[in-house]
Amino acid sequence: MLSEKLKDFNLILASGSPRRQQFFKDLGLDFQIILKPVKEEYPERLRHFEISNYLAQLKSLPFEKDLKSNDILITSDTIVWFKNEALGKPQSEDEAFHMLRLLSGETHEVISSVCFKTKTTEKTVHNITKVTFKNLSDEEIWYYIKNYNPLDKAGAYGIQEWIGHIGVTKIEGSYFNVMGLPVHMVYESLNTIVNNKITS
Repeated sequence: MLSEKLKDFNLILASGSPRRQQFFKDLGLDFQIILKPVKEEYPERLRHFEISNYLAQLKSLPFEKDLKSNDILITSDTIVWFKNEALGKPQSEDEAFHMLRLLSGETHEVISSVCFKTKTTEKTVHNITKVTFKNLSDEEIWYYIKNYNPLDKAGAYGIQEWIGHIGVTKIEGSYFNVMGLPVHMVYESLNTIVNNKITS
């Protein structure tokens, strides 16, 4: 299995997200968490998955000079794409309310990108999931905002939380991608990277 293949590699997850960290634990992988600050800004010309790809790659840059030959660095970013606009993490409760009001009764896309970097290679993959919300009342939105923590989540919601349980009426694609990591793609990508390194 993958954990056995990775025994001679050092897996580095550069993410403070407890959800992403739990996914790696659930995959049975040994990894270390290393965080390096980066200003998450992107050129205005970028659209759709170009944004999440850019930010995932941006988060890997502070590690470039430190990577050793057996290191595999993983960085990731998730955005919500709605009506040609990227919704990131809200900066306030009022902004969170505005985002959820926008998404209410509509279908949006959740895009997660994952960058895999070694000393000599870099590969970025992305995944897109369509999510549809029912018409949310103002009371439901404020209840969620006041009782949960939407400020650390793209689009101001976590699908695994209360609002996902009562508000999401349809999902097309990977559920885990909406939580912030397309786990199936991470698994396949790591398999490919390790197999290529072993055979090269």
